[in-house]
Amino acid sequence: MLNLFPELLIYSSVGPFILRLLLGLIFIDLGFLKFRSEKEAWLASLETLGLRPADLFLPLYALLQLIGGVLLLIGLWTQVAALAFVIFSGIELYIEWRAREILKRDMVFYLLIFTISLSLLLTGAGAYAIDIPL
Repeated sequence: MLNLFPELLIYSSVGPFILRLLLGLIFIDLGFLKFRSEKEAWLASLETLGLRPADLFLPLYALLQLIGGVLLLIGLWTQVAALAFVIFSGIELYIEWRAREILKRDMVFYLLIFTISLSLLLTGAGAYAIDIPL
């Protein structure tokens, strides 16, 4: 079937750019939430899953999310950050599945984050990034 708007295909690198910005902002927000308002809930969920010491793992996890979010925003090491976020969102899907009563988010949220991360891993940074495809 013919494409209805073939002129728009010249903007194909803008799609990953938009996804990269969105995912970067989401993970920066999630990192800050782990340091502030959701800290107690995350500590409880990590304790429930048997990850001890939770007060060591949680700041490290939040810091990795903040750093990865910033890397996505500027478009540096996008595929590395996307791979980390595929792993992180898979972990958070598991945590949400195991401790539904502790965290407030929905499985669909983490599945969407997982899918966007996987898409960026496969497509690269898109437009306006420091990463250059070889």
